[in-house]
Amino acid sequence: MQDATGQFAIRVRDLVVGFGEHVVIDSLAIDVQRGEILGLVGASGGGKSVLMRTIIGLIPRRSGEIEVMGTVIGEGRATSGAAGQWGILFQQGALFSSLTVRQNIQFPLRENLDLSDVLMDEIATAKLEMVGLKPEDGDKFPSELSGGMTKRVALARALALDPAIVFLDEPTSGLDPIAAGDFDVLIKTLQKTLGLTVFMVTHDLASLNTVCDRVAALADGKIVAIGPMQDLLQSKHPWVRAYFHSKRSRMLQPLAS
Repeated sequence: MQDATGQFAIRVRDLVVGFGEHVVIDSLAIDVQRGEILGLVGASGGGKSVLMRTIIGLIPRRSGEIEVMGTVIGEGRATSGAAGQWGILFQQGALFSSLTVRQNIQFPLRENLDLSDVLMDEIATAKLEMVGLKPEDGDKFPSELSGGMTKRVALARALALDPAIVFLDEPTSGLDPIAAGDFDVLIKTLQKTLGLTVFMVTHDLASLNTVCDRVAALADGKIVAIGPMQDLLQSKHPWVRAYFHSKRSRMLQPLAS
């Protein structure tokens, strides 16, 4: 049997996060297995992005323990060292508008490594091709990109440092169904090819169904259900039932049989 460090990419215990008197995350616990795609669902404003941003150190916690790839996430050097093991795709891409696509992808390289311009250009080109874009797309500015291309560039930047974990915040938000489906396929392909662990915040039912190995449901500040999609569809928790058995989620009903 593997020990915790070998089995889990992320471990969270007794996590509490709040703003003023409002507690958003309340004694939450979750494990993310190495090499899996975990989808996190929850109500709008229910704390999904807060949880993700707390894990990566962007939001302070009141109490609790967080461990990423065997490193306890605290303050200072521990967090900085662990940060090199993950890449992040924010909801709207968060590309720097004044930088070209190539320069956006190179940004993490410039911040963390001492590489020649030639090598950084080669890495940026490789990452563009990895996400299905052409080398010449590197000369474009974010304002010249479609929504789907923006997401792909943001993903290429998230992969710049060859991370073990990729955090995706609503990766298909704003995309049409065809572009969203293509992005789902890309995520799954990269996860298999690179052996990535993917922590994906999403409300996209199709993504949950086709991409995720497991799904975690966040309600009332806690993980109230976690497992394969079939398990979530059979959950008795009121919010989980309401979410997965609404009219918009009827396409998933066959999985419950």
